[in-house]
Amino acid sequence: MRPLTLDDILPLDEYASRRREFFESTTRYLDRYRRVRIGPRVALLFENRQTLWFRVQELLRVARLAEPARVQQELDIYNRLLPGRDRLQAALVIEVSDESRLSEELAPWQSLRGEELHFRIDDRSYPANLITCRPEDRCIGAAHWVHFAFDSDGRKLLADLRCRACVAIARASYPQESAPLSDDVRQSLLEDLESSDRV
Repeated sequence: MRPLTLDDILPLDEYASRRREFFESTTRYLDRYRRVRIGPRVALLFENRQTLWFRVQELLRVARLAEPARVQQELDIYNRLLPGRDRLQAALVIEVSDESRLSEELAPWQSLRGEELHFRIDDRSYPANLITCRPEDRCIGAAHWVHFAFDSDGRKLLADLRCRACVAIARASYPQESAPLSDDVRQSLLEDLESSDRV
């Protein structure tokens, strides 16, 4: 997938004046194509160029970063979160019901292991690889970055809409499974893998 560049980034003032439009558009896109809820408190947001563009623009707005060298540093970090060949990237977002108990509510999730989070297609299971995130990522709600590696059989199964696909967490304290992935979500994820192949 083609990395984000400085040419893709809007100036702070222009982005701020259109932020509501971008926020609403991104929310609709996430809900239809990229967000997978796993039980009542956890969601996976599968990342691609479009979702990361919004993340970067929001980070730059909040931090008031406009200097090209600093913006490029952020782009270099976030571009590593683009899907790669046979790999999907996602942010694992944990909802907090009481902000005054933030540390207490997030504490049980600090020990989450990749083998507890699985992308399942029929009887095949693809465990997540958890990547520790930076403090600035945590401040916008993502507790972990994860990626799922697929072999060629997994990609074929994902493309076969007769096969049931979901994401599950297998923890004693939170045993949850998502609803079956919609055709729209699956097609969007397949496009990620195909665009990575083209690059």
